[in-house]
Order: sequence, then C-alpha cells, then structure tokens
Amino acid sequence: MTSDPVFVRRVEEFLFHEARLLDDREFESWMALFADDGIYWIPATPGQTDPLGEVSIAYEDRQLLDVRVRRLRHPENYADQPSARTRRVIGNVMLQQGENAAIIARSNFTLAEIQNDEQRWFAGDYVHTLLPAGESFRISLKRVNLLNCDAPMGGIVIPF
Repeated sequence: MTSDPVFVRRVEEFLFHEARLLDDREFESWMALFADDGIYWIPATPGQTDPLGEVSIAYEDRQLLDVRVRRLRHPENYADQPSARTRRVIGNVMLQQGENAAIIARSNFTLAEIQNDEQRWFAGDYVHTLLPAGESFRISLKRVNLLNCDAPMGGIVIPF
C-alpha cells in the first residue's frame, strides 16, 4: 500500500492540506485533523527519543492544542501582533507501514515566517503517524524535527 502511487498521492495531499490550513491560519480546522489522542511534538535535541523524560520544545495533546489555538485567537495575544504570516514547502515525502494500519509519513519542510519587519526561516523534517479515516487520515502523532532545535530561536507562536 505504501508504494501504491495513488495512495502516496493521497497522503501527500493530506500533508499539503495540513500545511495550507496552518498558512491560512485555520487553526481550528488544523486541530480537527488530529485523532482524539493525537500528539504534537517538537523535540529539543536532535534524535530525541523521550518526550516526557527530556525537555521538549512542545509536547501537546488535544487539550493543550486547544489552549494553543484559543491563545492564538485571543485579541490580547501580543506575541502575535501583528499576526505572523507563514508559508510552508513540503517535499521528499516517504511512506512506511506502521503498526495497526498506521502509516508513517516522513517529509522535509521549510517554513518562512514574517512578522513586523522580521523574517525567520525554519527547516527540518516532519514525521506524521497517520491513521486511516475513511478517504482521509487522522494525525496520531506529528513530530517536528527542527534542524536548529537545540539553538536559541526566540518565541514560537505559530505551530509548525
């Protein structure tokens, strides 16, 4: 299944759709892509294997994602004033079969973020664990491996 070109394209379109939701600031729709027990994780060190026993940049379940989204929407969220604008480019999507019908999708990304007159660039790879859900998928785990995860980078307001 992971080598079927039609299936691979469906996964790519899902990843592109997720990126578009984030770039268009449709955070509630982005959050809805996650499974009920879905996790969003940004490790703080390269190759980190333990999100709970080591410090992470972010390790959020659905409840914390909801807090993040509500904070982004709050009119007094000064960290996002003026609102940051982003664009993501995703490529090199590779799939492998996970456990219990899950699909592991690895992809590279670059992200440009503009806020005020400051531009920041991020790069790394995503590791999505996707669960089939009808004709689409649900995110069981989204791991964001930033190339500079162990370097000072300032506040992170918009999800990767």
